[in-house]
Amino acid sequence: MSQSSLNKHIGLWSATSLVIGSVVGSSIFMKPATMAAQVGSPVLLLLVWVVAGMISLFGAMAFAELGTLLPQTGGQYVFLKAAYNDFIAYLFGWSGMAVINSASIAAISFVFAQYADYFLHLPRFSPAIEHGVVWQVPLVGQIRPLENFGVKVLAISLILTFTLINYVSSRLGNALQVAATVVKVAALLLLVGGLLASGQGSAAHFTRPETGFSLHGWPLLVGFMAATTGAFASYDGWCNLAMVGGEIRDPARTITRSLFLGLIASMVIYLLLNLAFLYVLPVQAMAASPLVASDAAAVPWGPAGGRVIALLIVISTFGATHVNLLASARIVYAMAETGAFFPAAGQVHRRYRTPGNAILILGIWSALLVVSGSFDILADMFIFMSWVFYFLAILGVFILRRRMPDAERPYRVWGYPYVPAVFLVFTLIYLGSTLYYDITNYLAGRAPVINSVFGLLLTAAGVPFYFWFRRLYRRRSLDAAGRELS
Repeated sequence: MSQSSLNKHIGLWSATSLVIGSVVGSSIFMKPATMAAQVGSPVLLLLVWVVAGMISLFGAMAFAELGTLLPQTGGQYVFLKAAYNDFIAYLFGWSGMAVINSASIAAISFVFAQYADYFLHLPRFSPAIEHGVVWQVPLVGQIRPLENFGVKVLAISLILTFTLINYVSSRLGNALQVAATVVKVAALLLLVGGLLASGQGSAAHFTRPETGFSLHGWPLLVGFMAATTGAFASYDGWCNLAMVGGEIRDPARTITRSLFLGLIASMVIYLLLNLAFLYVLPVQAMAASPLVASDAAAVPWGPAGGRVIALLIVISTFGATHVNLLASARIVYAMAETGAFFPAAGQVHRRYRTPGNAILILGIWSALLVVSGSFDILADMFIFMSWVFYFLAILGVFILRRRMPDAERPYRVWGYPYVPAVFLVFTLIYLGSTLYYDITNYLAGRAPVINSVFGLLLTAAGVPFYFWFRRLYRRRSLDAAGRELS
């Protein structure tokens, strides 16, 4: 099936909402506390969000050029295939299918179910039964499939519901993600307004640094980069738009505009939320808070603040689970269509005109990861790999400029070559510092495995499957040619 077999039903505002829905998830409710501890200054904390947002915007600008040059379903997979070869693209698709995207869907849905449990009081087994079934996975750890079983059932139900919706109608799935994003943004802005208008804070918190915190020179740079890493994790998801490139109306204009609008809106939302948190909590209180959003809401609203934040997280993760499933299934579809995955996953449903099989595969695998309970560990190991592929994709802008100089580019990244080069430099710093941090923790006995290295090994584990899929694809091609000759 050709890429054009999928309906083009995504316009500017639905594409923009997809970017916002992908970026703004549950991280904003937890990350600011760790980041505040790393920089110790409210001004630096806000600066971190601006810097990380601008670097993400630089990456999005480069993706906009690639997306308008190659407006096909599959996004980053398509970019890597064009800039490098089938093998590099396959490694990206494999790591995304096996863990990066599927574990992300599982983890976000689990957070949704955990906070929904705040209101639903879901049933669970006794501790003896929960700990009675243990699976030991080498280099990963212990898995207890019966632990938090009620929460897991709700998380799986959410994934399977979204799987069914996207299987039968891409238009309905898109409408759902737009509605979920609108509700999420409205709820977050109400939280900001409620905190700032509460009168229970102080504007002095915006400039007063943490007492006794006097980092400078190299330690300040290390702390700032560590905090930037947390912000990058919160901004992650802007690349999801490129995955549905083949279903976007007027991609030459829509991809560029929606990426800009979506990321700028996300940056504004993050800055407003951090300003609201800082208004009611001084930076030292933020740094010491395990759940900064809940503690901030508790200042004006007391115990009811916890219920407010729990509801906001339920709303936020509901939309984020759906948009990640909607976008990530397109990578599975693109892989199969080019012979790098099971052929059935590359078929468009004859009646619904959706990548139905790809959606089913990703949805079911993500649900299984919820049962395993190991998705957080696996996701941590593959975060490193996701940034490796970000680096390769942005480097692809330079490669394709040289390889395809006369190709029509409806959008050319502003500030080329400096803007994509800045993104590449920051990515290298991030990868290097992450590798150093992981190795240091392992040697110090603080971690049982070097997460980044294990991520490389798990990605390499997909290499034998690549050759098997390619052999299967060639056999199908030969069979098809033989039928035509006969």
